[in-house]
Amino acid sequence: MKKIFYYILFILFIASVIFLTFNSFSFAGYPKLVNKIIDAFEDIKSYLIAIATPIAAVAIGSGFLMQKFSFGDEERIRTGKKLIRTSIVSYAFILVLDLIVSLIKTLIG
Repeated sequence: MKKIFYYILFILFIASVIFLTFNSFSFAGYPKLVNKIIDAFEDIKSYLIAIATPIAAVAIGSGFLMQKFSFGDEERIRTGKKLIRTSIVSYAFILVLDLIVSLIKTLIG
């Protein structure tokens, strides 16, 4: 139940970012508040991408160390592999999402 709540919250956050970033269908200028909110979301996006890189590196490194120092324990080897795999997939997802948002932004504006 807690995971579903976090997924819904994440989807709503992404939808609000996309709506506020790409809502450029009106020919009048944005109000100052909307410009500030759009700039804030752009800053948050850049900070999240900047933070995701070292976090992914630490997760991959700890997964490798968990495998190396497992001393034959199959559960720790499996956990290390899972940690490496999920961190690579998560980081790739973040980068692909950034590319998609940039592509949509260039196509719209």
